[in-house]
Amino acid sequence: MFHRYGPTYCEAAGAAVSTAQRRVMTAIEQCRTAALGGHVEQCDGCGHTRVWYNSCRNRHCPTCQSMARAAWIEHRTAEVLDTEYFHVVFTVPEPIAVIAAQNKVVVYGMLFRAVAETLRTIAADPQHLGATLGFFAVLHTWGQTLVHHPHLHCVVPGGGLSRDGTDWVACRPGFFLPVRVLSRLFRRLFLRDLHNAFERGRLQFVGSLHALTGHQAFADHLAPTRQTEWVVYAKPPFAGPQQVLDYVGRYTHRVAISNHRVLDIEGGHVRFRYKDSRCDSSSKQKTMTLAATEFIRRFLLHVLPAGFHRIRYYGWLGSRVRHEKLAQCRRLLHMPISSEASVDTQAPTNYRDRYEALTGSSLRACPVCPGGHMRLVDCLVATRIGPTIMDTS
Repeated sequence: MFHRYGPTYCEAAGAAVSTAQRRVMTAIEQCRTAALGGHVEQCDGCGHTRVWYNSCRNRHCPTCQSMARAAWIEHRTAEVLDTEYFHVVFTVPEPIAVIAAQNKVVVYGMLFRAVAETLRTIAADPQHLGATLGFFAVLHTWGQTLVHHPHLHCVVPGGGLSRDGTDWVACRPGFFLPVRVLSRLFRRLFLRDLHNAFERGRLQFVGSLHALTGHQAFADHLAPTRQTEWVVYAKPPFAGPQQVLDYVGRYTHRVAISNHRVLDIEGGHVRFRYKDSRCDSSSKQKTMTLAATEFIRRFLLHVLPAGFHRIRYYGWLGSRVRHEKLAQCRRLLHMPISSEASVDTQAPTNYRDRYEALTGSSLRACPVCPGGHMRLVDCLVATRIGPTIMDTS
């Protein structure tokens, strides 16, 4: 799609295509092609030769996330506790989303901070849980039809450490925290931070939003959001600790749209599947057709600024205290102390092992003769022209 229609889109959009977006387009175009180099393998039995081209490893590439997801799950396995886990989603309303589209770093960062403060404040309240949480949050910016829809997925254990750290405080079975209380505090904290950012001149408005540079216009734009209930919902708890990793792994490394959802690209149009959650279960799967340039525009809406972390950890899952606090949680939950060590020794150590664990097929085995093993015989030098595209994963 980028090969066919990317140049037309970039020429029409001009300066509206950011450097980060151009890097993503180039990375996806060159992924698993000779432009990125590769290596040649040969069977030590029959002499069969196989050429592998390197992947771009860009976090927005739909074909490069399986191995990244497997590596992430490896590292997270030892952190799963023997307790209920909840999936809580925080969404901002449309008037906020249009501001976020032009101020990604500021507003997305604000979203993380407001959600984290909301969860920690309500959980620490003795009327609700009275505990310190440890959780992580994953930013998604898209809806099923690739419209801009920023929201945060949070995965939270059903409990936390008491204030003095000597007890595990569990939530009620099947119930985490009241979503209406979460929603209203989230709304208040986010709008407070957004107003402060505006007053400090940290928000930029161009094009159709230029009028929002005025104080009254900005206040009028946000007025409806102060009265509506912001969408916060908690899904039913996971069936068990292992399901947490299997399920959450799909969220952490998801991109705006995967290849299997694209049905065809013909005549300057793209047809793809999407799920319409407003319909009943029998007709949720639908198809949509967009002009190729519009499809590219929507896809590029979800390119994150360089260096922006879309997965963040809070509370006792924060990097500075994670090892110590997790060990404390295991003791209080009467979990085996050796669990972390056993995961470290059993986890796949490189991409071949991860591939075999994911697919059941071995990259070392010859695909032609039984008993043959593929050996590296040559490395292919990258042939791309232009600056190196940094890995943004």
